Amino acid sequence: MQMDKFIELKNVTFSYITEYDDETVKTTALKSISLEINRGEFVAVLGHNGSGKSTLAKLLNAINLPESGKVYINGMDTTDDNNLFDIRKTVGMVFQNPDNQIVATVVEEDVAFALENIGVEPHEIRRRVDEALKTVGMYEYREHAPHKLSGGQKQRIAIAGVLAMKSECIVLDEPTAMLDPIGRREIMATITELNKMGVTIVLITHYMDEAAKAKRVIVVDSGEIIMDDTPKKVFSQVEKLKSIGLDVPQVTELTHELIKEGIPLADDIIDEDECYEALYKLLK
Repeated sequence: MQMDKFIELKNVTFSYITEYDDETVKTTALKSISLEINRGEFVAVLGHNGSGKSTLAKLLNAINLPESGKVYINGMDTTDDNNLFDIRKTVGMVFQNPDNQIVATVVEEDVAFALENIGVEPHEIRRRVDEALKTVGMYEYREHAPHKLSGGQKQRIAIAGVLAMKSECIVLDEPTAMLDPIGRREIMATITELNKMGVTIVLITHYMDEAAKAKRVIVVDSGEIIMDDTPKKVFSQVEKLKSIGLDVPQVTELTHELIKEGIPLADDIIDEDECYEALYKLLK
């Protein structure tokens, strides 16, 4: 089957320039990375703090522009100013703190904000806002004040704002970092459902259990891609991940320890149901 290439990075390098007194310090965050993401994929990007994963996220909707190399979004070059509006419409960003993305005092007005700014007709705004809020399960809260909602609900409002723009891809930069376990579950369920509907998902996370729900995991370390495979293949490399300061899903950790004790289990178990089935077979 021919895959539809949607995001392409070709030999991309990106550095931050910091001024200290009279000295200019250049820190290279990404080093000549190349990457392709197909339309409709669900990709998780892992890496410890400072690995370059958030820098990578911001390259995907032209918040960051490459120092060298090229980033193409659906064939559009991010360094071409004429493409900026279409790129931002195609790739929506959801950040760690939903409070930084909420601008209105009523939920439905917040979701409509960007649409009003780009001159969408009022009846079309109404249709898109209702549709987006229903998609993320927040329609009944449309007349509520966002500041009275939970963290998970606020984050779903931020996602609705991106959906209302008809974004084909959503890049989420640690969207559950400030949420409690219930909020995290809500957001992961929403993301998974959107992906089933055909939305391309790029999830930047430091939660291994979230990454395990993706179809593909990319591991970034010191500005370079060091692993890129299915969650099963990535998380079965427990020692390699630990050597760069990353964990594995808790259930993988458990099976890894059991294997070390001589219990015959597969080394690529990444969710509880698989683990239960494997242990049940052994005990039976």
